[in-house]
Amino acid sequence: MSSKGNEAGHTLFISDLHLCSSRPAITEQFIRFMENRATRADALYVLGDLFEYWAGDEEIGDEHHRRVVLAFAALADAGIPCFFIHGNRDFLISQGFSSAARVTLLSDPAQLTLYGRHILLSHGDALCTDDRAYQAFRQQVRNENWQRSFLAQPLQVRKAQIEALRTRSEQEKSYKAESIMDVNPDAVAGLLRAHAYPELFIHGHTHRPDVHDIEVDGHRIQRWVLGDWYEQGSCLQLDATGCRPVLLD
Repeated sequence: MSSKGNEAGHTLFISDLHLCSSRPAITEQFIRFMENRATRADALYVLGDLFEYWAGDEEIGDEHHRRVVLAFAALADAGIPCFFIHGNRDFLISQGFSSAARVTLLSDPAQLTLYGRHILLSHGDALCTDDRAYQAFRQQVRNENWQRSFLAQPLQVRKAQIEALRTRSEQEKSYKAESIMDVNPDAVAGLLRAHAYPELFIHGHTHRPDVHDIEVDGHRIQRWVLGDWYEQGSCLQLDATGCRPVLLD
């Protein structure tokens, strides 16, 4: 049983919140989630794209972002550990954010064992291998030299560049086939094979919440895809009995 009363122990997973000052209702929902549901969990895992974008850890000084950082710190103060995997929008989150928010940064993918289950976590964008243009861009911006050069620029210059990239990305999406923006089955199978066939694979990024029962080399695996927070908040709850998706009020 959980140490938080009579509620059975469970862990929460969220992804693709895309928090920003232009969507205050979603930020308010996130704050309520952190103050209520998250405080009853054993741990919270954020699988990327917490923010609409992150131009560097100086963003902590932004009034909107500061509220989010303080919500994480308060949850840590309540004894709930928080873990974070980078997304394609916030891959520049670094130690400054980690220290201020008191979250633990994880590699992508990350393996863990919860309630006796072997679990693999990822943001999921690296598996969209059919979108070759995006994968080339991803490789570029994840390069340490590129990041060092980008972060050396003034914050406002960085933010302007990111806004321009976002505009171009939205334009490109309008003529991309929907199928290439989803995960590639062979890429998924290769990842699961490389990580010893976990029982559960949880990721976000595609904004296509669902559960897929798949088989890789004779091993049955559940692939859970987390929902985004554009219209309504959601999380995945895992306990000793399994997973269940939860829509937030």
